Amino acid sequence: MYSRREVLVGSAAAGAAWMTGCFSQRTHWQVLSDSEARTLAVLCDQIVPADDFPSASQAGVVTFIDRQLTGPYRRHRKAYRKGLEDAEKLSRTRFSVELSNANAAQQLELARAIEREHPALFELVRRHTLQGYYGSPRHGGNKDAVSWRMLGLAEPPLRGRAQYDFTAGSKP
Repeated sequence: MYSRREVLVGSAAAGAAWMTGCFSQRTHWQVLSDSEARTLAVLCDQIVPADDFPSASQAGVVTFIDRQLTGPYRRHRKAYRKGLEDAEKLSRTRFSVELSNANAAQQLELARAIEREHPALFELVRRHTLQGYYGSPRHGGNKDAVSWRMLGLAEPPLRGRAQYDFTAGSKP
């Protein structure tokens, strides 16, 4: 039989261990790890690089994909985890460096290698990158409607909002 003191001390130790575990791996990503997000950002930026307009990662595409992996893209979680791990292995094998730390030419070479050697992963990332870049900003991508501005499109109003112009001076 344990004394009350032993139970309290044990409970406090267990609580401290639990709390330490809860806060040790804090990240702002919902599904991706920080490392996976960095790797994904490099691949997305090879698909939509920066020019006069932001790159895919600058436009929030990684956030878009991460959010979608909690719902509609949930079935692709394993493919992303395995594919991003394979991309990192390829980078370390060829250049002895993490993909996000590779130089621009190396990143392009690795993206092309992934496209050849892992076409299913590349196609998945390509589709999701384009959906995030050109889709609605409310889903986490297309930050500040950058792709719509690039295309010269007006931001469409949300359904049920901004349907009427009440500033024209008309009276009811």
